[in-house]
Amino acid sequence: MVFGSIISSPRASLSLQQALHLANVYLENARNTLDSSIALVLCHDTELSLSQVKRAAKHVGDTTMHEGIASVYIELGDLLETHGRKNEAQAFYKKSFKWGGHILKSNRPTHPSRPASSAYSIKSAIPSADLPVDKPSPLPSSDLSPHKQSPVNAVSATMAKHIFPRNVRPPNIPFHPPEPDTRLSDTRQLACCLGLLQADIEPDDILDLTARNWVLNTKNEPDENERLKSLAIDVIRAFKRDELKDAKSVNEIVCLAPVLERDDLRYLVKEFHSGIDQSGLLDIHQLEGLARLIQGSGPGDLDSDDLVKVLTLLSARLKDTHHQSTAHLYQLTVAVSHVLDAMADASVKGLNRETIHEPLSSYLDELKQSLDPFLVYQAAYAYQALLCVPDDESLWQATLRRGGKVLQGVSGLVSAVKGLDLNGFIEGLGNIQEGLAGAGEVFRVIETAYKGAVSLGESGQGFLECLQEGLNFNRKCAWYTALRGADALIRDGSFVEFKKLVRDAPCRRDAAFQWGVCQRLGDVAASSEWNGEVRRSAIALLGEIYRDDVMWGNHTFVKQWTLSILMQLTLVPGDDIQFVETQLQELGKNGNTDKQELYRLCRDSGPGSHSFKVIPSEIGSPSLLDRVQERPDVEGSLRQMRRQRLKEREKVVYIPPQAKAGLQASDDIQFPLLEKVDEFLTSDQQVFLLLGDSGAGKSTFNRELECHLWRTYKKGDTIPLHINLPAIDKPEQDMIPKQLRRCEFTEPQIRELKLHHKFILICDGYDESQQTHNLYTSNRLNQAGEWNAKMAISCRSEYLGVDYRDRFQPGDRNDRSETTLLQEAAITPFSMKQVQDYIAQYVAVHRPLWGAAEYEKALDLIPSLKELVKNPFLMSLSLEVLPRMVDPGQDLSGTRITRMALYDQFIEHWMERGKKRLGEKKLSPPTRAAFENLSDEGFTRNGVDYLKRLSVAIYKEQGGQPIVTYSRYKDEKSWKAPFFSREEETQILREVCPLIRNGNQHRFIHRSLLEYGVALAIFDPQEWKAKATSEATSGRRKSVSSDMSSDEQDAAEEDPNVVKKEPDLDSPLSWRRFMNAPSVIQFLEERVHQEPLFKQQLLDYIEESKKDKKWRTAASNAMTILVRTGMQFNGADLRGIRIPHADLSHGIFDSVQLQGADLRHVDLRGAWLRRANLSKAQMTSAQFGELPLKHESDVRLCVYSPDGKTVAVGLSNYKIIVYSTSDWETLWTLEGHRNAPTRILYSPDRNQVASSSYDCTVRIWNIHTGDCLHVLDGFEGYVYDIAYSLQGDQLASACSDKRVKLWDVRSGECRHIWIGHADIVAGVAYSPKGTQIVSFSVDKTLRTWSTETMECLHVLRGHNEYIRTAVYSPQGDQVASASDKTVRLWDVSTGECQHILTDHTSEVYSVTYSPNGKQLGSASGDNTARLWDTGTGMCLHVLKGHAGYVRKVLYSPQGDMVVSASDDNTVRLWDTSTGVCIQTLIGHTGAVSSVDLSPQGDKIVSASDTTVRVWDVRAGTSNRHISSGHTSLVHQVKCSPKGDIVATCSQDKTVRLWDIQTGDCLHTLRGHTNEVRSVAFSPQGDQIVTGSYDSTVRLWNVGTGACTRTLDDPSYLVAYSPQGDQLVSASETLRLWDVLSGEYRRTLTGHACCVVDIMYSPSGNQIISRGDHSTVRAWDVQTGECNWTLHGNFNKCVYSPHGDQVAVAITDGTVRVWDVGTGECRHIFIGDKVGAWCVTYSPKGDQIASGREDGSVRIWDTTAMTCLWILSGHSERVNRIVYSSQGNLIISTSSDKSVRVWDVTSGQCRAVMQDFQASVNDIAWTESSGVNHLIAGCGDGVVGMWQVLVDGDHCDVSMRWKTSKGELDMKDATIQDVQGLSQLNRKLLKQRGAVGEPADRLREASKKVTTMVSVVSKLKGPSERTVEDPSFTSTGGDTIKDLEQKFDQKFEREFQQAKDILLQTKDTLLQVKDSFVKDVMAVVGKNIQRCE
Repeated sequence: MVFGSIISSPRASLSLQQALHLANVYLENARNTLDSSIALVLCHDTELSLSQVKRAAKHVGDTTMHEGIASVYIELGDLLETHGRKNEAQAFYKKSFKWGGHILKSNRPTHPSRPASSAYSIKSAIPSADLPVDKPSPLPSSDLSPHKQSPVNAVSATMAKHIFPRNVRPPNIPFHPPEPDTRLSDTRQLACCLGLLQADIEPDDILDLTARNWVLNTKNEPDENERLKSLAIDVIRAFKRDELKDAKSVNEIVCLAPVLERDDLRYLVKEFHSGIDQSGLLDIHQLEGLARLIQGSGPGDLDSDDLVKVLTLLSARLKDTHHQSTAHLYQLTVAVSHVLDAMADASVKGLNRETIHEPLSSYLDELKQSLDPFLVYQAAYAYQALLCVPDDESLWQATLRRGGKVLQGVSGLVSAVKGLDLNGFIEGLGNIQEGLAGAGEVFRVIETAYKGAVSLGESGQGFLECLQEGLNFNRKCAWYTALRGADALIRDGSFVEFKKLVRDAPCRRDAAFQWGVCQRLGDVAASSEWNGEVRRSAIALLGEIYRDDVMWGNHTFVKQWTLSILMQLTLVPGDDIQFVETQLQELGKNGNTDKQELYRLCRDSGPGSHSFKVIPSEIGSPSLLDRVQERPDVEGSLRQMRRQRLKEREKVVYIPPQAKAGLQASDDIQFPLLEKVDEFLTSDQQVFLLLGDSGAGKSTFNRELECHLWRTYKKGDTIPLHINLPAIDKPEQDMIPKQLRRCEFTEPQIRELKLHHKFILICDGYDESQQTHNLYTSNRLNQAGEWNAKMAISCRSEYLGVDYRDRFQPGDRNDRSETTLLQEAAITPFSMKQVQDYIAQYVAVHRPLWGAAEYEKALDLIPSLKELVKNPFLMSLSLEVLPRMVDPGQDLSGTRITRMALYDQFIEHWMERGKKRLGEKKLSPPTRAAFENLSDEGFTRNGVDYLKRLSVAIYKEQGGQPIVTYSRYKDEKSWKAPFFSREEETQILREVCPLIRNGNQHRFIHRSLLEYGVALAIFDPQEWKAKATSEATSGRRKSVSSDMSSDEQDAAEEDPNVVKKEPDLDSPLSWRRFMNAPSVIQFLEERVHQEPLFKQQLLDYIEESKKDKKWRTAASNAMTILVRTGMQFNGADLRGIRIPHADLSHGIFDSVQLQGADLRHVDLRGAWLRRANLSKAQMTSAQFGELPLKHESDVRLCVYSPDGKTVAVGLSNYKIIVYSTSDWETLWTLEGHRNAPTRILYSPDRNQVASSSYDCTVRIWNIHTGDCLHVLDGFEGYVYDIAYSLQGDQLASACSDKRVKLWDVRSGECRHIWIGHADIVAGVAYSPKGTQIVSFSVDKTLRTWSTETMECLHVLRGHNEYIRTAVYSPQGDQVASASDKTVRLWDVSTGECQHILTDHTSEVYSVTYSPNGKQLGSASGDNTARLWDTGTGMCLHVLKGHAGYVRKVLYSPQGDMVVSASDDNTVRLWDTSTGVCIQTLIGHTGAVSSVDLSPQGDKIVSASDTTVRVWDVRAGTSNRHISSGHTSLVHQVKCSPKGDIVATCSQDKTVRLWDIQTGDCLHTLRGHTNEVRSVAFSPQGDQIVTGSYDSTVRLWNVGTGACTRTLDDPSYLVAYSPQGDQLVSASETLRLWDVLSGEYRRTLTGHACCVVDIMYSPSGNQIISRGDHSTVRAWDVQTGECNWTLHGNFNKCVYSPHGDQVAVAITDGTVRVWDVGTGECRHIFIGDKVGAWCVTYSPKGDQIASGREDGSVRIWDTTAMTCLWILSGHSERVNRIVYSSQGNLIISTSSDKSVRVWDVTSGQCRAVMQDFQASVNDIAWTESSGVNHLIAGCGDGVVGMWQVLVDGDHCDVSMRWKTSKGELDMKDATIQDVQGLSQLNRKLLKQRGAVGEPADRLREASKKVTTMVSVVSKLKGPSERTVEDPSFTSTGGDTIKDLEQKFDQKFEREFQQAKDILLQTKDTLLQVKDSFVKDVMAVVGKNIQRCE
């Protein structure tokens, strides 16, 4: 007996392996016995055997041994459970855990001895939610007893754990159950259907729900059953009729075969038999099909006779083919092998030894001598199979039960293993192995040395000899049976068991076994059907077989075979190539020199010719099933389209773009666009909207997306269909059929595609097609009987308004599902990394003149270029033309390249290239003559002219629709003929023009070239030269757009032949409005900046419009272009201009004269029109974007009525105003409250308004009459909140008296008082059903009250601070409350807290539920709003963007948007699905105090300060960026030493350089990551240095804007030394740096707090620094020592011009002067106790001026040490004082948002500037050509420049330029007799400061002057002077204090106000008619003289 020796031996003498094996023997016997008592005894014996094992195993770290012990314990537990011993079973389970059993038990499969259901073979192919996939599934690891192991296997077999760590599901394809009586998609679906219907679906947890329901329903439908079976039979008949029977047909029929009835299957085998028999040449396809057919058949499917006949045929063909090609022999041998395998499985006996067995054996034995190693191995395999056919060997049948059929190619290789006792199987292999050698003889394994080995490719030598000797043809071998088992395990995905079999098989070191294993591993690794882990495990195991000689031996030919397979795998497309290469590289280092030489030989010879065995999956088109179902062939046409699309994308430079979530989303959060689209394709969303600027790469991405989908396309997949929308006529209808017809699909094919296929539509060019339709809805996509399609659609961002989402959102906007079906993304500009990648690809593909290094150098040195190339199309243009634009040796750092310059050069280059191509081409004589004529005239010039004419014609005739369809016969006499006819010159010009032709359609290669052509037609610089340079002599066509041709430009400007052209009526500007063509406008903007002539031409158009209305279209365009360039018309004379429809939004028109102008339909949103004169202008339908809702006091509340017809506004003056939303007229002013309202609420029936107030009352008003119905009083404190009941008959109130009251609305009586809160009740809310009220309080609790029983239901505790707000969910089951930094969600029924939302970092002010209650919005003081999932409490989105506290959030009625209101003066709209900001509503000048949405969700009303603004959600703000400068506070303003450039630094993290004359922003310096606190020019003016809170100091080149050096320094204050060789930076310490080297020199330490001020002395040898209100220190620059320290409360310090003194402003009101050398105080200038805030010296140093907290300025004489003047006028603190360069004027800025100009000599205020919306933080004063310029930087980010002209007593201050913040400003604008202005707009303009008549202001001013004359006359001449003036000397008191006592502060201010009024009056006089001026000027002049 096999185990007798073990059982009879004492346990103590057994080894660990023997003892564990003994335990398994007992366990197996216990499992098999039927007697329960015996089974329990055997279980006890099992445990005893384990006891010995456990004691020894504790000291052995053998994982396999531990797993074996755990496995036995688990099996014991299972067995005891079956016998009812559950407690004992649990004990064994616990013991198993100590040995790792918790892993085994959770993942173990059904025990091998218990076969699974026969249905498993089909069901495992169907995806199931319940069936675990890819879970570890180890089997019990019982080692074989020692005497069962072969000596060659004595080495312990171990294998890396990462190799095949788990079993996997066999490969499968998705199963889509068909509806009854519908067409099936393909034959695989039919096979799945039949297989499922044949299978037993119990247990029902194997199939997923869809498949299970289909099976149950279909089994009850006999007709459907019969239909499916009939289809299968019809497919067989179609196969029989198929004369070709190619590989695809064979593949299709084979995948159907396993589910056929037995007779049908036998019929099919006979058909294959007949086909092979009758073919003259061997039919390889049918042979392979026959082999797979037999391999996949189930037990009993085929008779022995069937198999014998097939074998007889194959044997005969083998004999006939014996001397033919080895390929045929190999295929025949494989087929023979499969037949013999099947015969072995079926126990076929009785083969005719003479006719079949012996001849076949002989043939196979002869093949051993073949020179093909693959054929030799396959012959040996077949021979082994032949030996098993007549044998009674039961190992296979006993250990492997094949259940069901192998559905290859249908749903994957499904389970072929239904109960493999792996341990028994391996043991049986040992028996075979042992029997081969006989008693005591060991199987001999041929091993060879590596030395002298040859490559695998060399046949007939050592390799083949080894193989032939190792493959035994004389006896049965265990390796054959082992490989049969391996095949079954691989098919089943049982890779854990496969690994064990390979590792533990007794024949593991057998060369033939290893060869077969390697072959199978190669097949697995090459198959994409297996997952990546399986493929890489197969590759890794191949590496182990090569690497580990101890385990696998050193069979040279096996090692060579392994390397060959790995090398072949590097040629298999997929993701594993790199992994294989890594394996090969590691193997090259393995072993001794001989083995490495073997490796080298194999690598040099390359991979072998063996093809991997991968089951083919492709089915023909039309398939057999298609023919049966009479389906038209569409796959063939699809394949053709696929090939064409992929070919078009060959050798294309493409960089995958990045994108962000929407236009308004932050650029900081980006994602790969293709990945996002892939996610969209697998989601439920239906439309993907791709936005981007012109040239951003939308079309390129769409083409790449189509190819990406085509590359992975398989039959039945979603079909990608690229649609160029402009090429489709009316794409809003039947878009898909129209495109398919263009692709030459037939109508039957189109019907077939519509009914049975899915599409992804890639729609390109929505903007170019000039669409306004929603193409998804208009094409009825995904509706019943319509096309099944998703849509990806692209559009230029500038084409869309803010309501663009409605054009793409599927479904009705007011009837959307809870999750939007629209996804959006916006392409972001290229990063520098993408730019570099693009350059590398471009150079590799196109081989240009430059290499990558030259391009990158140009990018580094040309600052303007870096920004341009972030646009992909401009990138491509740049790379093509840059080598032509840059001269060799040219200094690139001073070069400036513009977008227009790139297009100019590109077109020139394109034309020249076309000319060269035509010149080298063989042309017909007429064409050659035409070519030469064009060349003589100037070929490029003619080509450009053609481009311009064609562009203009497209705009004129087609409205800009870019595709021109030309039919020779139809369009011969149309406008198209001059461009597309066959006339020779036309053909030549068309050929060289950058056009694409597709059939009879023509278009520019990019839309922007069409727009460029129109812009060039409007203004071509070449045409403005009187003498054009001929083409023959012009080198290259110079672009005046580029600074690189500036010399030629200068020459052209000086050339007398260059004459000014008169305005042209034929210009496109004269007949088309371009306001809605932003790309054309952008090109023209650049021309204006570059061409003064063009700018003048535009001004001429405007001037001509004054004379003749025929110029009004041109003037409108001209005005739009000039405003877009940033040109400001301050003080301009534009009287009588005609510019209807012009876009002047956000333009600056200070003091402009627009009397009598035609301004109809003009867009004036956000325009600056201060002091503008609009008298008698025509302003019909002028747009201002605002409503006249400005009030006399601050607005606290604004709320819409439930029907949206009225809005109620609560004011701080206690009034409530009700407006009609139809005309915004005031309906009622509700007066009665004695304090400000706290809440306004409409009743549900819309008939009442209730208001609560700080006057301790609630009032109820009749909305129709304005009457007060009831006054609800009796409160003992403020009423903070009220709430109406659902029916509107009750009102609840919350009061500071700690009570909640319930009122009867009809009677006004109090019905109930709820008492319980311990502090102020802050608010109250009704539940949606009206049965509950929740109140929240300062006592940190909420309470819910029943309105039926009046009881307190729950007290909700948990918040740590007072509760600010609480709301019910729409369903009423939840309450959300906000307090401290948290939001809590409470269960209404239980009062328990469900979730605590804790992500906010500051107070939460507001919460609101979405309409469906699934989301919650919260607003916080951390400047964010957040959206939460109310079910899970998870944060869905963080809404970032506000720069101030967010006070309120509201959901739109549809729930798709959230509105937020903030202290940053803005309202924002957010998309709830993405969290992206859709719009930012700018216009308020203060914090937004209240906001509400209309019931329809289309309007927003918001309040701030005294203004209510109404926003149209669909109109929103202007599309273009309204801010032309900084977006946040300006910290500093500095002028360059030359006075031509201004630098400003800001809180917005940028520095900007401005042209002081034009206001153009020269450079925006970006790089700092936090706000920039300081900026300084170098003394030479060529550099600036900036300090930031981001802990860096940066140096910048002023000319280029490039950052030249970054210093890692935490300092934020910076200053240059006077010599410019050094700079100092400061934070808490000072650091000195060398400017040239950037090296750090020394650190100056001593300050105990932050340094807030630093300055070099004029000589540069000393630095003073001021700490934060504490100390001033003077430092020696050379030594770094502190010379002296001053202690006190200092506000500002400054050096004197000579550097010998330092003046310090101190908080005690004094200004002290200190000696620089000694640090001693020289003098103290004493004022009053009001703090001195700033101080400055005059240029000569003879004066000191100080600004004070009370708004006054004092001027001190530094010689006499006296106060010269006290300058009063500012109402708040003076922040900054600056002297003019001559020292005769002083400029002061104040927190009162004004700037004043003072005369130093007289002490008079010469001018007051109040043009500011925020405080002026810094000013700079510069002089140019005798004119003083004042530059100011403000707290709102505005930067502006004013010209200050002083002429005697007259001082004129005029605005020259300023940046726009997009706010409408009409202060002092005149609108007398304006025509067509609606009453609503007239009211708006007056509210914004406009006045009716100039005379009104004059009369008012004159009246004030007259009243002041008496006051002024009393002074007679006395004014504030020095104490030396005798007229001002009082009785013995010659001090400033005596003078201040004589003239108090009030009188001084009144005096100054009089002066201000006079100056304003003089300015006003300039705006009126001359006759009126003369009349009034005399009176005013006299009054001025009397004052002065």
